[in-house]
Amino acid sequence: MLTRVGDGAATDMLAAVAAAADALPAWSATAPRVRSELLRATWQAMQDAGEELGFLMSLEMGKTLADAAGEVNYASDFFRWFAEEAVRIGGELRTAPAGTNRILTVRQPIGVSLLVTPWNFPAAMATRKIAPALAAGCTVVIKPAGETPLTTLFIVRLMEQQGLPPGVVNVVTSGRSAEVVSAALTDDRVKKISFTGSTPVGRILLKQAADRVVATSMELGGNDPFLVLADADLTAAVDGAMLAKMRNGGQACTAANRFIVHESVAAEFADTLAARMGALVMGAGTDPQTGLGPMVSERAATGIADLVDRAVSAGATPLIGGHRPDRPGFFYPATVLTDVTPESPVAVNEVFGPVAPIIAVHDDDEATAAANSTEYGLLGFVYTTDLARGLRVAERLDVGMVGLNRGLVSDAAAPFGGVKQSGIGREGGFEGIDEYLEHKYIATSW
Repeated sequence: MLTRVGDGAATDMLAAVAAAADALPAWSATAPRVRSELLRATWQAMQDAGEELGFLMSLEMGKTLADAAGEVNYASDFFRWFAEEAVRIGGELRTAPAGTNRILTVRQPIGVSLLVTPWNFPAAMATRKIAPALAAGCTVVIKPAGETPLTTLFIVRLMEQQGLPPGVVNVVTSGRSAEVVSAALTDDRVKKISFTGSTPVGRILLKQAADRVVATSMELGGNDPFLVLADADLTAAVDGAMLAKMRNGGQACTAANRFIVHESVAAEFADTLAARMGALVMGAGTDPQTGLGPMVSERAATGIADLVDRAVSAGATPLIGGHRPDRPGFFYPATVLTDVTPESPVAVNEVFGPVAPIIAVHDDDEATAAANSTEYGLLGFVYTTDLARGLRVAERLDVGMVGLNRGLVSDAAAPFGGVKQSGIGREGGFEGIDEYLEHKYIATSW
């Protein structure tokens, strides 16, 4: 155990909502440049404290120091990006088609926003929500995951050191997520919820939000396909696969979950990927030599083991891994499975761990059909040396994002989000700030 934090109840959540509501008028009226400079200063503060923050994340959830350092840069960049967007909130002036009046539109902050974040990227998932909300003029209540509250508290403390006014960002730590989140959603002062987490929980929150017609942004589960076409550069494809699969030990909604590979290159791709994954040193995330840290919990490690066991029972063959190591800790080894069918448990379910199932296919049509045979639609990857072919396949994938010859797509300047059961709305990019703004139309004439 690292330390203890408060286990907030519904009353604590409502107190936080009250503080956010009280701070809203002044913050909304604060000049965009002032809001911008606070966000920019926080970006710099996170950069300066990067080593300390990265070590804290590694302690909290087990990610390697290299992954943690990458997350610090990614997470802090949301403050820099939305610092620049804060001063660009505009509107439009048009003439009505009949010529009888003018159509004036303005964008205004939506109001108090409830932010619910997961444990796997505790810094980035917090900043990806806090930064656009504050840039838009909203105040927020953030409920971090019970596994990783310290990272959020650290970031908000940095914001306070840069001059964050009281009540603008409020943190409620709690092991009773359903209780405290439900309390906020029943409060008339809460106008928005932004949630990142599993699809089953997202469905529950959408139903609760519907009772008061609360605006929602949902970044939910994934079952991301990684397509290796017949003409792919296999060296580049394996390099991309290592990023797409092994970042954060596979504990990411953006992780490649199914490797759909043309049969002519499937064996070579599987062998090469197994060699690369098998070379990773498994150990404590805080050890600089570690390439694969522990999973976040015993429950997580057990869940991965169960899916792999079921897949092997159904006919899959482990090239490497496949069994939990005989050592203390929540470890699961790098695992590559061949002879996997699209119906295998590791292909149907989001594994959320360092497991790479290889599904061999005959052609691009079969690859695309296999990729789309899921209720999820967050992200897909395509590897080919033919750009036109890659773009055609990318357009056919039922996903919100595609990495074309890239194993990493996340960027503060890009709109992040999925389709189907993977969510509603977008975070980051020019689109991200609109999630926290209302469009008001004023009819006038002169």
